[in-house]
Amino acid sequence: MKIKPYILLCLLFLISCKKEKEKANTTIVTTKKTPAIITAKHILGNPKYPAISFGGYRTNSRDIQPSVKELKEDMKILHAIGIRLLRTYNVHLPHATNVLKAIRALKKEQPNFEMYVMLGAWIECKNAGEKSGVDHTQESQKNKYEIEIAVKLANDYPDIVKIISVGNEAMVKWATAYYVGPEILLKWVNYLQILKNKDILNKEVWITCSDNFASWGGGGKEYHNETLNKLIAKVDFISMHTYPMHDTHYNPEFWGITLEEKSLYTLEKIEKAMLRAIAYAESQLDSVKNYVKSLGVDKPIHIGETGWASMSSRKYGKKGSKATDEYKQAIFYHYMKEWAREKGISCFYFEAFDEIWKDKQNPKGSENNFGLFTIDGKAKYALWNAVDEGVFKGLTRNGEPITKTYEGSVDSLLQNVHLPPIKKALSQ
Repeated sequence: MKIKPYILLCLLFLISCKKEKEKANTTIVTTKKTPAIITAKHILGNPKYPAISFGGYRTNSRDIQPSVKELKEDMKILHAIGIRLLRTYNVHLPHATNVLKAIRALKKEQPNFEMYVMLGAWIECKNAGEKSGVDHTQESQKNKYEIEIAVKLANDYPDIVKIISVGNEAMVKWATAYYVGPEILLKWVNYLQILKNKDILNKEVWITCSDNFASWGGGGKEYHNETLNKLIAKVDFISMHTYPMHDTHYNPEFWGITLEEKSLYTLEKIEKAMLRAIAYAESQLDSVKNYVKSLGVDKPIHIGETGWASMSSRKYGKKGSKATDEYKQAIFYHYMKEWAREKGISCFYFEAFDEIWKDKQNPKGSENNFGLFTIDGKAKYALWNAVDEGVFKGLTRNGEPITKTYEGSVDSLLQNVHLPPIKKALSQ
């Protein structure tokens, strides 16, 4: 690949400038009086509280749960890069409880340690994941158990749990193994709101559902119905997902290099493509905003998930849309952070660490490689500057210090960067 070194330096300088701007903005915010009790209202949309999705599983099976000690290790690493808000996904496994235990322990050990949680309660249909008998019109009996545990944890850790998310991509119809209709989510959102009104659940805990932008009315009319409209009215805010990376395969109209851009240097071409990916994410946010506005509802909307994998052996890699590598991941991460800051919204970036249980038969599968850190604690390109600045000094994962991927060699990293396809015309 022919690379002009100054193009790389310009991009690194751009990212550095953005980082300095973030620091400046944070300084301005911190001059304001901090409320005695931090709530979701204070956190969401506030640049002082960067958010991230967190699993922390270290093996190829969720049967092996991360220990509190391991989770404390991860919390310290995330805290070092400024993360203050975590998102978890279910409560029936020990994971979420152990995350809360780890945070509480760190708060006792380090009085200035600050970390909050959006606690996920998993919602699924009857016989979800089974080979037969899956019924999307009925819900699983497990859902009640999930909600009960979520309430208990929110009450046990009121200083940490600030949000409960009912379901994860539970309405979107491509989640064929487990999706339910909006009436199921509405049932449990109503239930939690009633508990708040009765002081059984802290009134300051915000309730949401985290789902694909289309499920929130931003896509096809098949999702537009009165039950969804009632759900939108009942949640305290909307947590929507947007994944331009996935759509480089499934809906690639925006993806690629235009004929007019052919004369640019390689990294300039890639940056142009990634800027269109950001614009694509923004268009999905706008589509949800427009639908909510059409209902006459004024509701905060935040990005509950977005991310970019650093590797894919199939649909998004070298033999597919050529979207996934650490270089593009870094561009997406930094631009999305800046975009969310400018919009005044929270963005739960997906995700903190690689998790290899998701596609254990294929280590190079994209689902295993969304982390900003590898499973052994190496910082990917998006965080190389943090390594240089000594942010991770004294911190370890699995007993190993935090170092750079590719042994810090930009040349080696760029060998795995692939140019998006050349296209005659792109959707604007």
